Amino acid sequence: MLRTVATIAREEDLSALSKGIVPGLHRQCLNGGLRIALYEPVKNFYVGDDHVGDVPLSKKILAGFTTGAMAIAVANPTDLVKVRLQAKGKFPPGVPTRYSGSLNAYSTIQGVGALWTGIGPNIARNAIINAAELASYDQVK
Repeated sequence: MLRTVATIAREEDLSALSKGIVPGLHRQCLNGGLRIALYEPVKNFYVGDDHVGDVPLSKKILAGFTTGAMAIAVANPTDLVKVRLQAKGKFPPGVPTRYSGSLNAYSTIQGVGALWTGIGPNIARNAIINAAELASYDQVK
């Protein structure tokens, strides 16, 4: 990790270490809040109102997978903006930056639909990670 920090600081500058922090926080608040807040209601939906006892691990995994997909489907624009702002330092010298900040990026990306660029891989990644994290935590607790 320290080698990565040193490389970024050397190739760009120290301020590059904070690029994408604002949209990163947007993503974490929106995605993290949704995936965690929706987990229990979705899990209860899958087992039914009349379920008594421990919820099967398969239902916990399914609930985690579902809520991870739902959360990133809403939060994908924040992920896209974060990646684009972090990529600013990779442009050759003299090439103007496309965005002045996160709010400018949200408003200037061409069309509302473009904010969901890369949604397929993002759903797959987030759903799998969320299923593993929340189901394993729920199982162990």
